[in-house]
Amino acid sequence: MKLIIKLLLNALAVVILSKILSGVNVDGYVTAIIVAVVISILNVLVKPILVIFTLPITIVTLGLFMLIVNALIILLADKLIDGFSVSSIWIAILFSVLLSILQSLFHSFLKEDKE
Repeated sequence: MKLIIKLLLNALAVVILSKILSGVNVDGYVTAIIVAVVISILNVLVKPILVIFTLPITIVTLGLFMLIVNALIILLADKLIDGFSVSSIWIAILFSVLLSILQSLFHSFLKEDKE
């Protein structure tokens, strides 16, 4: 149940960012849910491979290259989903940073009190 709530919150974050950023377009709420699911799957399957291949340049840039890796994940989701589009890599970088911030904010509301 918590996974479904997290995916719905991620979809809400995608919708909010598509309204704020002019270079990001999402056709509808169902597309936003699909985007959230696809980005989650890509983060689990593709991102570790990209991290391993780009480890030397990530170390040299002190981790800043991970912004590019996250943008590549967003652009790959753009290619896989018809109703989702990102205009450039710069918009994808901004989208990934803002998406991470919104996800952290939304997921902090789900934290359970440990008493």
